[in-house]
Order: sequence, then C-alpha cells, then structure tokens
Amino acid sequence: MKKNQTSHTVQTMTQGREPEIAQRVVTLARLHRSLNNGPRQSRPLSLSFAPLRLCLNLLLIVMTTALCCVCATAQETEDTIRIKTRVVFLDALVKDKRTNLPISNLDLRNFEVLDNGKPRNISYFTREGQARKPLALILILDLREDGAGRFMKNPDILKSMENELAKLPTGDEVAIMAMDIGEDEKRLWLTEFTNERSKLAGAMKRIQAMCEAREEPPDESAKPKDKTAEASPAPQPAAVGTANVSDPTQAEPKPSDPVNVEVFKGKNGAVVTRTTHRNGNVDVKRVNKKGEVTIEFEDIYDMAAAVREATRRAAETRPNSQTSVVWISDGIAPIFFEDRDATEQILIRDNVIFNSLTVELRTLFKFLMPIGKPVAGWMGVSLFGSARLLAERSGGEAVKVSRVKDYGDGLSRIIGNLSARYSLGFALAENEVDDGNMHALEVRVKAQDEKGKTRKLMVSSRQGYYMSSFAPKDSAARAQ
Repeated sequence: MKKNQTSHTVQTMTQGREPEIAQRVVTLARLHRSLNNGPRQSRPLSLSFAPLRLCLNLLLIVMTTALCCVCATAQETEDTIRIKTRVVFLDALVKDKRTNLPISNLDLRNFEVLDNGKPRNISYFTREGQARKPLALILILDLREDGAGRFMKNPDILKSMENELAKLPTGDEVAIMAMDIGEDEKRLWLTEFTNERSKLAGAMKRIQAMCEAREEPPDESAKPKDKTAEASPAPQPAAVGTANVSDPTQAEPKPSDPVNVEVFKGKNGAVVTRTTHRNGNVDVKRVNKKGEVTIEFEDIYDMAAAVREATRRAAETRPNSQTSVVWISDGIAPIFFEDRDATEQILIRDNVIFNSLTVELRTLFKFLMPIGKPVAGWMGVSLFGSARLLAERSGGEAVKVSRVKDYGDGLSRIIGNLSARYSLGFALAENEVDDGNMHALEVRVKAQDEKGKTRKLMVSSRQGYYMSSFAPKDSAARAQ
C-alpha cells in the first residue's frame, strides 16, 4: 500500500515535466522505497538507517520543490517572451446631455467601440477615477496683444487659474509655455513640469509682466542648457516626408540655418513644407497641385509648432503620464489645412488630449471674420476654429471664457473631465499590420435612467488611431 502511494505521488509531481527531470525523481523515489522496505538489519544498524531515511526524505522533497520552481520560472519567462498581443487604448468621457455633467457609474455593458465601423471586443475596461495615469498638463498661452494677452494682464484671472492648478492631486504636474505671435516671435517655457505652488505662482506673475511690458528677458533656468536641442524639434511621425538638412561638420552654425524639414501632402494634391531653423523659427510654404506657391509664412512660431514642441517634451520627460494640452487664445490661429491634419496625427499617435480656453474676440475681428474666413479658406488656410477641431478629434474640451470666474471654472472643467474618463482597450489580431492609415474610432454608450428610459448622452474620445509600426513578433523581442 505504501509503495502504491509513493508511485502515485511521484507521478503527480512529474506530470507535465521534462522526461529527464521525471526520471531523476523516480530514481530518488526508488532509493527511498528500498531503504524503507529492504531487509531488516540487526538492531545496532537500524539506528543508523533512521537518520539516513529522514535525510533522503528531506532531500527528495527539496529536490522536487526546486525542480518545480525551476520549471515554473522557465514557463513564466517563456510566456513573457511569447506575448504578441497589441492593445489599442482610448479614453472616453461620458456626459449627460441635459446637465452637461460627467457620468461615472457605467460599466462595460454600456459601451461599444467601433473600428472603421466594425465592432471590437472590449478586453480592457476601467474607470479613470479609480486607476488613472498621472497627468502631464501643458498650458500654452498665446499672448498676442490683440488676443488673449489683453486679458492676461488681469491678476484676478491668473489667480483663478493658479488656484485650480493648485488643486491637482500629488503626482499630477503642470508645465507652462508662453508665446507671442508678433514681430519677434518670442516664446519660452515659464516652468518645466512641476506641482509646486510657488513655481506656478511665479509663472503666472511673469505672464502678467510680459503682457504689461511686452518685453521680458528669457529665464535661463527654465531653459535647457543645450539651446540648439531646444530650438530643434525632432522629426515627427506625422510627416509624410522628413529630411534632416543639418550639417554636423559646420564649424559655426548660424541661428537661421535649417535643421529640419517636414513635408505634408494633402488630399487635394497640395504640399506644405515646414522648415525649422536652429533658432526655433519656422518657415511654412504651401504649393498647390499645379506647383504654384499659394502663400508662405516666414519666421513664425504658430500653434502647430507649439503643439509639436509640447508633445515632444512630454514624451521625453513624462512618458508614463497622460499628456493633455490646454491652448489659451482668442481662437485665431492661422494654419494650413494640411499642417493642421498633420498636427492632428501627432496628437492621435501620441494619445495627447488637446483642449482650448477661448477668450472673447475683439469687436473688429468679429466683423471681419465672415469675410476673412472664406478668403483664407480659398488660400488653404484655417483662420479660426482649428483649436476647437483638434479638441474634438482628440477627445478634449473646447471652453469659451469671458468673465473672470470663467477662466478658473473652465480650467476646472477640463481637469475634472480628464479625471472622470473611462479607459477602454481592445486587442489587435496577429495578422493585423500597420497600413499607414488612421483607423476611425467611435465609442457608443447606451444607458438608462432611474425610470428605465434611455438617457441622452454625449461621448468624447479620440476619433482614430494608428497601428503599431512593428510586427507582433517584434514585440516579443522588445519585451525580452
């Protein structure tokens, strides 16, 4: 009876193991049985067998446990290396259409995700309020004197924004960039990513001083030591064609030397070329399908350049955070349609949520806008409304502000909606490869109220994604 029990134990422990390991365990078990069931020796010798049997029993247990652990560890390592699953993640904000307030009590059954019109099986679901990534919030202020700059002189407006930023939980950080689309094309980072109230307050005071004096010496402590790297954005994946024209052998590079050229081809055959110089200024030229230059901007630093720089900085310094940009302006941001589409690609590829706080237009601009927009559109330029479009496409918020309290409330609304989002994800099959095109995403939500009636909801999420550029088998090598 004892012999059968031992054999069964060995068979159970070695099931699914390598033949060589099983053979060693069986050999130890046979030795153990021979010692237990062998012929009885004289009494003096029996005293020496008891300790020996005990040692062999312990040895058998230790060897078996070690072998099991080795096999389990090897199996876990093999599983990690062989993972080929790619998951597309997206955040969704669901608000009640009547109250405009976020809804936070939905579950997986309420959601449906469509990829190019076809439903996807949602394999990942969580409420962002429960387990969200740290927030990397970037404020970009367009301080033109006839735009948002005329309101940033008001200390009460800046204080209301500062108070809202101070309410961010530990782990969330804010960086602030100020830019002035004027004759000097001045822009600078007023603060790097931080959650210190004193640094945010200092940045707000500098904004007020810049708007009042229209002249502020750059803060060297807020800029990287390598000014060349600061003024030379890396090529973005959104560009259809990119050429690096920098000459590393040049002894004394000039500030006006081009360091990066990006080419964007539009659907209508037009081509936009964006040339970035060593000093950070940008030349943008648009050529129609006939090869004629329709319009050209020189030495500018526009919304597209600001978004590129902000996105790149967040990716380099806060790769594990959720990046969100808040563009503060009067809504006037001249940008070529092709360049705007490329900026949208950057936001979607990097999963950056774009938001805007739009101040009141000057009365003169309100009268000229009905004439200026069609003329600009005929030349291939979006004059007004690009910020709202980018917010819609990336799943962000576009908030209009007028009164002093609107600035703090608007920023609070944007930050609060970032924290109230649902995180969804679906897996891509191994045979799905990157085709270079954006795949349209749509999130549908159905829910009932307490009376059993269908609720009227508004859903905000990024409206597309790009597949991973590497094959599934390459992801295993990267994991290793």
